[in-house]
Amino acid sequence: MLEIDKILEKCGDCHRLQVIMLLLFSIINILSSTHYYSQTIISFVPKYRCLDENRNYLQTNSDTLAPSSCLPSNNASGIHCDLYEYDLYMDYESLTSELNWICDNAWKVTLGQSMFFIGSVVGTLTFGLLADVLGRLPILILANIIAMLGNILTVFGTSVLRFSIFRFISGMATDSNFVMMYILVMEYLRPSLRTIGLSLCIGFFYCLGSMMAPWIAVVMQTWRGFLLATSIPLIIVPLFYFIVPESVQWLISKQKYDKATASLKQVAKINGRTLDESVYMEFINDCKRKQLYVKVGPNLLGLFATPRLRRNTLILFFKSMVITLCYDAVSRNVQGLGISPFVMFTLSATTILPACLLLIALQDRIGRKAMASLSLLVSGIFISCTGVILSQSDNEKNVILIVALSIIGRFGVTVAYNSGAQYATELIPTCVRGQGVAAVHVVGYAFTFFSTYILYMRHYFFPLPEIILGFISLLGAALCLLLPETLHRTLPSSLEDGENFGKNDRWYIFSFMEKRTQSVDTLSSSTIPNQQPDNS
Repeated sequence: MLEIDKILEKCGDCHRLQVIMLLLFSIINILSSTHYYSQTIISFVPKYRCLDENRNYLQTNSDTLAPSSCLPSNNASGIHCDLYEYDLYMDYESLTSELNWICDNAWKVTLGQSMFFIGSVVGTLTFGLLADVLGRLPILILANIIAMLGNILTVFGTSVLRFSIFRFISGMATDSNFVMMYILVMEYLRPSLRTIGLSLCIGFFYCLGSMMAPWIAVVMQTWRGFLLATSIPLIIVPLFYFIVPESVQWLISKQKYDKATASLKQVAKINGRTLDESVYMEFINDCKRKQLYVKVGPNLLGLFATPRLRRNTLILFFKSMVITLCYDAVSRNVQGLGISPFVMFTLSATTILPACLLLIALQDRIGRKAMASLSLLVSGIFISCTGVILSQSDNEKNVILIVALSIIGRFGVTVAYNSGAQYATELIPTCVRGQGVAAVHVVGYAFTFFSTYILYMRHYFFPLPEIILGFISLLGAALCLLLPETLHRTLPSSLEDGENFGKNDRWYIFSFMEKRTQSVDTLSSSTIPNQQPDNS
């Protein structure tokens, strides 16, 4: 709302409070990254071999175990094995090595990981609805408390049923424990600083948290210690209640004018500003007048009513599925590549900050379509090449090449993932933007359910995960070419605008190849006089 931006400028939109909120957002980035990747860290599978009935096996001259085997060294008949010996990575005992959830029992970890992502979809929908009823700040606190509770309960989840239930609870917090703070910071930050401020904050601190995660596990030595070490710090999030103001925009939408005024006064007080009471009253009166003319708009189904808008919406859904699935699977695909998974995880996480910096530098230069398609293309090519090399019989000589290809693939999909939300926001018409963006986001998260099963396919054919991920990345890159460009263009407001948006675009034309134009062909200059391009 324009009125909110104006009064925030008077209360201070780039001052002490904004610095404090960005610092708190940095903490949320670190905490949410260690929570998200707990799935990977606790389920590392070290090298293992089955022990025979005499609790021994044929040891080689090497200090480490031979390639993992589910059969006793003196028996190739396929007798079931109940006892294993592990070559632990840096003496870290994971859940899989403690509970012997390998070989015939490997499905138990996969099931638990799937329940985590089912929980994330349920949590995103539930907390999203609750945030519209209770407010952003209470849901931020509630989601982080549930994240802490779910991870602490997982410590006691030594049966497949308890493990699955506790991972579901932990997964419910995923996304909401981050997004609610993102919304609050974005609202209270000066519009011209939102993109660079939030992107740098996410790029640096989410990257830092991701790089720290495996080494916290090494220090704690056990998966239980890791979960406790990354969960207990979440207890500080409820303290945000005493510092972070509730969303003024949400309070106004719920006609809670007194509380909206109190939040604005809190902002002004922290920023050392003093405003006359009449300023607040004028703001509230303006908001009341605007709300008198608010009409009930179209709903989400309107996106499927006309052919071009329906096609673009379905492509956005598929693009979100591809990006979210590949991002999750590639992020967790750190084993079997020839080096320690702790080192590989850290190297892979280093791509997060460069990806954010590249996005800031290029997205407003080459356009949304080029950024989305090229990043998925790069990811698909390098992930596929990794699969080709892994299919060869002798991979030990190609370890450096495999690691390099995998990291570049992770870089490409991280760029695509970070740029996806803004592209969807700009393509979906304003009248259904909130519902549409939420639907695209939830559909993408729901698809991560399959990431654990794609990685599990390594048991059948070692390079199969890379082949699948590479293929769908390339398919996503091709489909992105069918979407219209949004950079330097008047964004669609109505469903009719959405249907006609980019009608004359060609799949091979990108923003950097053309001059600034107005893409909604049916809009005449008399309808929108002197309107400036909107890419917010």
